[in-house]
Amino acid sequence: MVTSTENHITSTELLRDAEELRAQVQLIVNSTYVTDVHTHIFPPAFQHLCLSGIDELLTYHYLVAETSRSANIAYERFWRMSKTEQADLVWQTLFVENSPVSEAARGVISVLDAFGLDTRAPDLTEARAFFNSRTLREHIDQVFDLALVSDVVMTNDPLDKAEVQIWKDDIDLDRRFRSSLRLDSLLNDGQRGADVLSLRRFLDEWIQRMDPVYLAVSLPAEFQFPSDDTRDRLLREVVLPAAKDHGLPLTLMIGVRRQVNLKLRDAGDGMGRADVSALERLCAEFHDVKFLATFLSRENQHELCVAARKFKNLMPFGCWWFLNNPSIVSEITRERFELLGPSFIPQHSDARVLEQLIYKWRHARKEIADALYDSYARLLDSGRAVTSEEISRDVRRMFSGNFNDWVG
Repeated sequence: MVTSTENHITSTELLRDAEELRAQVQLIVNSTYVTDVHTHIFPPAFQHLCLSGIDELLTYHYLVAETSRSANIAYERFWRMSKTEQADLVWQTLFVENSPVSEAARGVISVLDAFGLDTRAPDLTEARAFFNSRTLREHIDQVFDLALVSDVVMTNDPLDKAEVQIWKDDIDLDRRFRSSLRLDSLLNDGQRGADVLSLRRFLDEWIQRMDPVYLAVSLPAEFQFPSDDTRDRLLREVVLPAAKDHGLPLTLMIGVRRQVNLKLRDAGDGMGRADVSALERLCAEFHDVKFLATFLSRENQHELCVAARKFKNLMPFGCWWFLNNPSIVSEITRERFELLGPSFIPQHSDARVLEQLIYKWRHARKEIADALYDSYARLLDSGRAVTSEEISRDVRRMFSGNFNDWVG
């Protein structure tokens, strides 16, 4: 029998007191390492794709969009600025002249606080000096430890010329950075009249080279299946057969509306409600392929949960982009517990800058812990207590087990 030295509750002791139950849930959720199943961060071997530091944090596209609402500056003038000048403007606008209460702005505060930096500083002098003093490899180690992240899944594009060259140089890849093969350029950017056999050979080659844990694509809100278009043909004749033959899940991220505001560039993407029945038809027709799925619209979440109850080859994951706000994460996580038990992946960071791992997981853990506690408390009210050992089992399953079992 294992005993926690902090609270002297044995791992097999039934937790019948609400406060003890809450304390155990918080302790376990806040000490269990997680596999981050979808990110855009990279190790140093990927050179310019490895983003880190205060200027990168502040020029994250969410904060650029927020700054455009409050700063009296034309879009064109902002884009003519250097990254340093842009970061200074974002800090002055959102953190000095206004309270940083949005989730993206609060995230920067959480990162600064994690490193003991002044969160009310009038400028970025101290923060820049701190991040510039860091050795990147040691900094990555500390960030992973602060975020309690064991490993991450990158987003890797075999049609990105710069990234292709890095892969061809036979990089020595940090094992904490696992690859995924992104198919947006293949499925969303034309390829009309493309030779199916050539595309399949291309995909086989890059699967061999990258050794991805899954194939992935971001899809527009209008996505339909079946459909009389090139994407449908490539899914049926190239992507899904490759997924089946290589034993790889296909990850679908559905609901994007690209470049709603062209002047905001990467910050200008929007969202739309999608048709979940298209995913259901995919799962039914390709029952021998596993799917990971997330939707960008809050209104699609209940339908996704119900679909997952009907198809054992469907795994819901994360609260993506505009859903990654505490109020919405709380709602979605509770809904999933009620419909799916612990058979889902509650969150992914979608981090583009290394240090975002810290705030995205610290913030997510609070909402997950609160939702999980309420689930156990209702169970206790119904006549069944749980043990800390059972809580640990459930959290490990959601934080890493479900995903690692899914990708084999």
